[in-house]
Amino acid sequence: MQNEIRQDEIIGSRRFSNYFWAVVLFVGGLGFLLAGLSSYFKINLLPFANPTELVFIPQGLVMMFYGTLSLTISVYIILTVLLDIGGGYNEYNKVESLVKIVRKGFPGNNREVLLTYPFSNVRSIGIKITEGLNPTRSIYLCLKDERNIPLTPVQEPISISDLEEEAADLAKFLDLKLENL
Repeated sequence: MQNEIRQDEIIGSRRFSNYFWAVVLFVGGLGFLLAGLSSYFKINLLPFANPTELVFIPQGLVMMFYGTLSLTISVYIILTVLLDIGGGYNEYNKVESLVKIVRKGFPGNNREVLLTYPFSNVRSIGIKITEGLNPTRSIYLCLKDERNIPLTPVQEPISISDLEEEAADLAKFLDLKLENL
């Protein structure tokens, strides 16, 4: 039974880069907001600088705007990490002859996204590799109706050999051909 079901975990927004940017944007935004408020109230709210000497209009106002914007973006990133947006799994079930793709979305009626495809609708496993400024290396579930469903998460590109090995293992497990997209 264990050899009949394969489940691949997908890491969503809980990646190191999101933690890093949330902290950087929060600290930077807080600094800018406090600098803007210091220039308005003429009270030094930052221990390492003296922003009371800034003229509130335009410097202090612009700093408050950038600080508020940065804090808002950091809160958004923190919420996506806490809610694990994009996380889930891919399940390949030979017993039921189904491929299930499960992902977490934003709260609401469609919080969990479930895509189910019978093996009879699956044509092959595809690999797409693009190099350049924005390289992508992805594995796709190619359906008979010409749709390509991505199976790999959005992340830093993995090595080509690892991608090919993972795709070949999946194609062998599902007894499908492997194609280049």
